[in-house]
Amino acid sequence: MRTTQLSTQLSTFALAAALVAGGWTTPGFAQEGADEAADSATIIVTGTRRTDRTVADSTVPIDVISSDSLQNSGSTETNRLLGQLVPSFNFPQPSLTDGTDSLRPATLRGLAPDQVLVLVNGKRRHLSSLLNLNGSVGRGSAGVDMNTIPPLAIERIEVLRDGAASQYGSDAIAGVINVQLKKSVGGRAQISYGKYITTMEDVEQVANVLPTTGASDNPAISFTGKDRKRRDGETYTMATNIGLPVGDSGYLNFTAEYKDRSPTNRSGADLRRNYAAAGDPREVTIDRYWHRFGDGESKDMNFFYNAGMDVGADWELYSFGSYGVRDGNGAGFYRRALDPRNADWDNGGAPIYADGYLPYITSEIRDIAFTGGLRGMAGGWNLDLSFGYGSNRLDYGVENTVNVSLGGNHSPRKFDAGGMRYGQMAVNFDAQRDLDLGFGDTSLALGAEWRNENYKIVAGEPASYAVGPYFYTNGAGVGSQVFGGFMPSSAVDKSRDSFAGYVELDADLSDMFNVQAAGRYEHFSDFGDTVNGKLAARFEPVDGLALRGSVSTGFRAPGMAQQYFSTTSTISQGGTLVEVGTFPVSSPIAIALGAQPLKPEKSVNFGGGLVFDMVPGLNVTVDYYRIKIKDRITLTETLSGADVLALLQAANVPGTSARFFVNGVDTRTQGLDIVGSYRVPDFGLGTLRLNVGYNLNDTKITDRRVFSAFTAQRLFARQESLRLTDGQPSNKFNAGLTWDIGKFGMTLNANRYGKVFLPDSVTAVAADGNPVTLNNPAIRDDIRIAAGDAPGDITLSPKWVVDLEVRFRPVQPVQIAVGANNLLDEYPDRLPFGLVNGVDYGANNSFLPYSSFSPFGFSGRFVYGRVSVDF
Repeated sequence: MRTTQLSTQLSTFALAAALVAGGWTTPGFAQEGADEAADSATIIVTGTRRTDRTVADSTVPIDVISSDSLQNSGSTETNRLLGQLVPSFNFPQPSLTDGTDSLRPATLRGLAPDQVLVLVNGKRRHLSSLLNLNGSVGRGSAGVDMNTIPPLAIERIEVLRDGAASQYGSDAIAGVINVQLKKSVGGRAQISYGKYITTMEDVEQVANVLPTTGASDNPAISFTGKDRKRRDGETYTMATNIGLPVGDSGYLNFTAEYKDRSPTNRSGADLRRNYAAAGDPREVTIDRYWHRFGDGESKDMNFFYNAGMDVGADWELYSFGSYGVRDGNGAGFYRRALDPRNADWDNGGAPIYADGYLPYITSEIRDIAFTGGLRGMAGGWNLDLSFGYGSNRLDYGVENTVNVSLGGNHSPRKFDAGGMRYGQMAVNFDAQRDLDLGFGDTSLALGAEWRNENYKIVAGEPASYAVGPYFYTNGAGVGSQVFGGFMPSSAVDKSRDSFAGYVELDADLSDMFNVQAAGRYEHFSDFGDTVNGKLAARFEPVDGLALRGSVSTGFRAPGMAQQYFSTTSTISQGGTLVEVGTFPVSSPIAIALGAQPLKPEKSVNFGGGLVFDMVPGLNVTVDYYRIKIKDRITLTETLSGADVLALLQAANVPGTSARFFVNGVDTRTQGLDIVGSYRVPDFGLGTLRLNVGYNLNDTKITDRRVFSAFTAQRLFARQESLRLTDGQPSNKFNAGLTWDIGKFGMTLNANRYGKVFLPDSVTAVAADGNPVTLNNPAIRDDIRIAAGDAPGDITLSPKWVVDLEVRFRPVQPVQIAVGANNLLDEYPDRLPFGLVNGVDYGANNSFLPYSSFSPFGFSGRFVYGRVSVDF
């Protein structure tokens, strides 16, 4: 972030905070209680357009997360909070994944981030511009950046766990997350501080290092036998929410939030040699924890507003919007002093950085959204007309690095690597009315939507991708190390339109039986027409016990980034420069290898369950789901080899290798959700509420696509296949307790994350050191090898993570809270490295000790304090 921008934004925040501190409120305003949102009698606005539907009466499963639940935690990231509170929501925190370090994806029911629809106040939220590519959960998809939404701005979150494409849009295959913003009068200002106080599990502290003696040996390193302690990741959060009245019934609610997070480092010692010369004394003294593996540095500023005012007796003019800024700094792999990527060919190949260097990828993310509309009643109809715009912009920088091919004397050390843009405009018209058909309550809703999407890639500065003279003479690496800039050939500016119309009927056929039917027609300018439908029903034979079920179809058009993203690097082929990397399906190299225009993903969702609330204060739901997706979009492996060269030469297309998106697999996901809550009767010991949840999830690949004589394992190999099916927890259980008595309060949450499978990615060797058959990557990646059957397969064992917060109100407006996330300092299993049981896991796991697929991250215990003032 530029200094002037940061200064301006901090000044804006300071002004808002000063207004709060100065008591800029109207006397008598009361802050609206948020705990009501968790009750089964809460009116919901997701899953139906009826105006009288409650959580308990819903035909489909819906979780309602209250404002209090979001605020009673040390985390101020909305995705992390949902991961702690919703059993079927998964939010791993990967590291060393380029831009994904700053904009991390989340999933629902084990499906992709772009297969869940995110709404704010019932209106579609725009996607991020980032396409996740680097071996993380959600690889090949772009999701919504929910961490731009401050928890303090949220009244409640409704999570619809059911297919809803026919009601809301073509990408609601896994479900819908609807964020309802606050309208309440009054407000809160709060400041929190926290840091990690942790001991890394099974990662020892270096005791002694002996110098190297040979030409290529590694130093002899001994350890203390004690695990490494870390005190890092300091995080400051300042936020304020102000609600003001507008006229007799209007409202203006404004939230400002600033977060400053320092980086964490959970690397182990790098056991490899750093300096080329034998006996170099610096080998003994250098800090061998030179990698940075963990959370990147991040500075966030987010603003949200939500406003409405009456215009006439029956109409309301409303608007809400946001502006977010995030400046992130993530690390790449350390380049050692002897690394060719550190060679200065202007000076005979000597190291450019004497001790090696850690390159950083900086990201500047700008997120803007605005929605305005008019709603009211006319002729018995509830009408709503709105316009919305949203955009997400990500600009990459690379620092503390070099373009080796230019030479140390001619290469910059800091680069503008280009960036990506995503924009969305939407116009919505919705109409709903109650009908009198002579049998119970009936609601009819219909509407239409026009949406425009735009996707851009902006090239970086020439030095970030330049082919310097030492590429030809010494084979030096091209472009800025760790992240080569986007080349002009990758620049793109594409748009598409879609038109949709829907109808929804929700009828009580009797006191016991409710039926809901919905249909949607949608036309995309690049994919044509689709029709989707949904039928759901609820039957309550006795009060407090109900059965419910649904069946629906879905359709997800390929994302703009999936169609048009490309990033390439340059190599030499027979003296000719060619580009290799990721290409759009419309590129000549992809077409030569057999790529076809992407088709939409199509889904069929089945769900069924029961609701039990016969006991006062107790609500239990059990729901089974089965989601079949055809033509699921995947990213191919990097295709290379003699057959690839033959295809490219036959098409007269230069190149040696490529990867691109295809409609690669069909999948089936099925599982079970169990959710229960109990408000304990009042025994004079305050208010006690218990919550439990359980998710069981299983995904299988049921079919694969092949073309151009490529086998299925060449197109989508074993590792990525198993990451898709087994790279997220097979089950998850959470339990929570909230207790308030007098001036004191406490929240205790415990999550048990089921096992996560990490498929083999290493070379197997026998006890005598000779390679075995899995040394052949083509065999090792054979998709027929079942999970756990390859020698290098790893399974992360289930783990419990416990969070605790204690609160105290010395006076009514002021609340003081202290707590710990991951109180017991739990870590995922330590990854093996070196030769273990005949398998050579290599050296990387020695300094990257934990997997980025861990569903709760790998940062350890976070201790925090918070002070809040209500007004």
